[in-house]
Amino acid sequence: MQLSSTLRIDGEGKNKAIACISCGHDLCPADANWKSHAALDERPAEAFGSPYTTGAKVLIRSFVCPGCGTLLDTELALPGDPFLEDRLFD
Repeated sequence: MQLSSTLRIDGEGKNKAIACISCGHDLCPADANWKSHAALDERPAEAFGSPYTTGAKVLIRSFVCPGCGTLLDTELALPGDPFLEDRLFD
């Protein structure tokens, strides 16, 4: 089952895992937060040359497949914020 343009669920039953579509690397069990198992690149938003200032230290988090380096997702956050959790229920 495809979760997004970069992630899918492989396997059945208790063996379901979230995997990278590009290389098939299993990131974690399907019921876990996959972002905790991806490679993380976290940089201040201003490093990207944003013309907007917020007065806050906004970060851009890039989640990357540790198997092939494919960009899986990005999110904006403040320092210390937990990862946004993507969940599907079946």
